[in-house]
Amino acid sequence: MRKSQRVPRLHSAASRSLCAAPARSLHPSQEPALSTPSLSASAIPRRSRATVAPGFVTGMLAGLQRRGLDATPLLARAGIDLAETDTRIPVERYALLYNLCVEALEDEAFGLLPEPMRPGSFEFLCRALLGAPTLGEALLRAIRFLRIVLPAFRIELRVDGARAELLLDDGGSLGPGLDAPARVFAYEWLLRLLHGVASWFVGRGLALDAVAFPYARPAHADDYALVYTEHSSFDAPQLAARLQANLLALPLRRDEAALVGFLEGAPGKITTLYRRDREMVFRVRDILRDALPQNLSLEEVAERLHVSPRTLHRRLEEEGSGFRNIKEATRRDIAYARLAKTRQPIARIAAELGYADPSTFYRAFVAWSGMSPEQFRHRLAGNDGLPAASAGPDRRPAPASRVTAGRQRSREFGPTEA
Repeated sequence: MRKSQRVPRLHSAASRSLCAAPARSLHPSQEPALSTPSLSASAIPRRSRATVAPGFVTGMLAGLQRRGLDATPLLARAGIDLAETDTRIPVERYALLYNLCVEALEDEAFGLLPEPMRPGSFEFLCRALLGAPTLGEALLRAIRFLRIVLPAFRIELRVDGARAELLLDDGGSLGPGLDAPARVFAYEWLLRLLHGVASWFVGRGLALDAVAFPYARPAHADDYALVYTEHSSFDAPQLAARLQANLLALPLRRDEAALVGFLEGAPGKITTLYRRDREMVFRVRDILRDALPQNLSLEEVAERLHVSPRTLHRRLEEEGSGFRNIKEATRRDIAYARLAKTRQPIARIAAELGYADPSTFYRAFVAWSGMSPEQFRHRLAGNDGLPAASAGPDRRPAPASRVTAGRQRSREFGPTEA
């Protein structure tokens, strides 16, 4: 196996070029240690509840097999044993294997595509989205970038009334085997990449209403309900991921400082975020939401869950969250939805969210979105947040007057990732 290479961080202007020289080879004694907790098998929590099916690992390793490389050392470093086919893999170990494969192959697309995705591309993608005013614009930027680094895929964003679709199509470039593990994983990976990055930039999980996949149902398809949506179908002519068009108006909430932290452990880190198997996170969120305008404490929520406050704190920590984060994210999402879809006075929204006075709500809202509640509402009313044109060649987005909202609060902006 070739020696793995450290993907350099791109902090200087001179280094931010896709034409930069490839990372130099490292002598074994110079090979850098994997520095972050997410990249250390020994640091993975023993009681982590989020796991993945072995089928995802099989697909990830397909590129190594194509190049005649032995995956055994990488699996050992990640603490993964595939000898028992029924054993599920902790998602943190899967993320570690993700990064190890990228380093070994010098390809962020795992050697699955006709042309490699050069190391550093994920960071360039994230930096390209910084400063985008809305999710819609960010997705258009991502699509333009990925068309350059992933020419094997045709990627489009289409908007039709209240519905938006993200379309992926390899056009036969991945070979004749439609159901081959390599092709299946290539689609799984690219959709996860786009969905995960988009969710991170807006600071919450984006609900996918349905996804049609262009291959037969794989053995590990049950996991799609945890990663993408419960409404998955197969044998489609192309991948089509459907979501509510009003999500495209969401403002981006991440800046350069946040990105620096996010890139530690990336790109594999993206596989650990915005999954739907965070049981306690969602139970706490639902209790807090249903209790509004009452402002419940951790102790009160723990009592309703029939656990001790210490146990609740530990469970949330195991699922990668915290009580305060969940409370703020729940209030934020409801505030976004009320401002976007109702004419309720801001003082009333603040009261219904449990804030003692409107000024406290104002300060919180500015911290969430970078703008006042009035500015947020005015921006949506003026359609400043929706993309002006489709990223695809065939369809144009509908006017803002046609973009309508769902009625159920739990679907207004999708599940919160706290």
